[in-house]
Amino acid sequence: MPLVIVGIGIIALLILIMGFKLNTFVSLIIVSFGVALLLGIPVGDIVKTIETGLGGTLGHLALIFGLGAMLGKLIADAGGAQRIAMTLVNKFGEKNIQWAVVVASFIIGVALFFEVGLVLLIPIVFAISRELKVSILHLGIPMTAALSVTHGFLPPHPGPTVIAGELGANIGEVLLYGFIIAIPTVILAGPVFAKIAKKIVPESFTKTGSIASLGEQKTFKLEETPSFGISVFTALLPVILMSIATIISLLQKTMGVADNQLLAAIRFIGDAGTSMLISLLVAVYTMGLARKIPIKDVMESCSTAISHIGMMLLIIGGGGAFKQVLIDGGVGDYVAAMFKGTTLSPILLAWIIAAILRISLGSATVAALTTTGLVMPMLGQTDVNLALVVLATGAGSLIASHVNDAGFWMFKEYFGLSMKETFATWTLLETLISVFGLGFILLLNLFV
Repeated sequence: MPLVIVGIGIIALLILIMGFKLNTFVSLIIVSFGVALLLGIPVGDIVKTIETGLGGTLGHLALIFGLGAMLGKLIADAGGAQRIAMTLVNKFGEKNIQWAVVVASFIIGVALFFEVGLVLLIPIVFAISRELKVSILHLGIPMTAALSVTHGFLPPHPGPTVIAGELGANIGEVLLYGFIIAIPTVILAGPVFAKIAKKIVPESFTKTGSIASLGEQKTFKLEETPSFGISVFTALLPVILMSIATIISLLQKTMGVADNQLLAAIRFIGDAGTSMLISLLVAVYTMGLARKIPIKDVMESCSTAISHIGMMLLIIGGGGAFKQVLIDGGVGDYVAAMFKGTTLSPILLAWIIAAILRISLGSATVAALTTTGLVMPMLGQTDVNLALVVLATGAGSLIASHVNDAGFWMFKEYFGLSMKETFATWTLLETLISVFGLGFILLLNLFV
């Protein structure tokens, strides 16, 4: 049975990564070869299948991912992220400090990948916590909720971007619907959950945590940083460009307007790759040249950003290879046949499969890519909204982060928590994001 072979592959992946401490990319390639053989893919076609999966996934993602990493790095190195955070903290005031952290983390989370945003914001959260004498977890839960939601639901983050590419979904629609789902999810999983967590594990809110492992952080005098307006505009420019193009395309369809050169130009500018390139060029000016930073230093920041994402790109490529093996080996068709005639929504099915794989594998991106390979064949049988399937897969891939996920250990160490406290805060937080996300996706499905 194909599903038994997939199960053996997943167990083998767990043993290689957790037992033998093998690199995730290497483990994925080994398992891809093994599963391909077991599924009966002809020996002469196995390497071609793996190359197709790896190349197809990275071909769509590398441009957006690479440009996005550079954009985030420029905003961070110029002090734009610090300006956004501190301005909002000052504007919201002490009483509404949690909301200031949520809004700042959400804006920064759109531009920066989860790990980068976390490393950048944690020192700021610790500083605010000391100054206002509030618990670091009181601010840390809303911060990580916002970062995690943007990471799971919004392009140009790797998960939603790569799933959209694989399923052929409109990335602008994914972004637009992602925002609609992300905002209420952040509110419930952030400030609202922080109150509940305080009752579940009150002792965790007395911990002081430690960020010594982050080393010396680059700090700026506020007057040395770009203005708040410029910083927010630069961070959100790709979102603005993609959203405008998507809204205009949706209006064109609704109103039945004939296609013309102006609409084609808007679509071109709103394409994920084009909008990321335009945003990066704007950031080179606003975060660099306009502040009299030599172009050599600006390019140095871009080079550093790319060197940091090299392994992550390979891991995503490895996930793409595994996904292709499942498709070419007929596993996707087998799953499609199993659920033929079922009343179960493809949205719910994508979420369930992604959730099971996430709990098993730890990696949200690998779980999402493997899910794509399993659900893709059945999507032709339905008229389901592909953007919502992308978001459901992303939501499922966030659930129940535990000991096989790097995020679990980062959260535990930075906030100085015990294992029990980390499960009651971080693991529960990620599960709430996943479940609330699914709930809002199913609600949105009634209207779009």
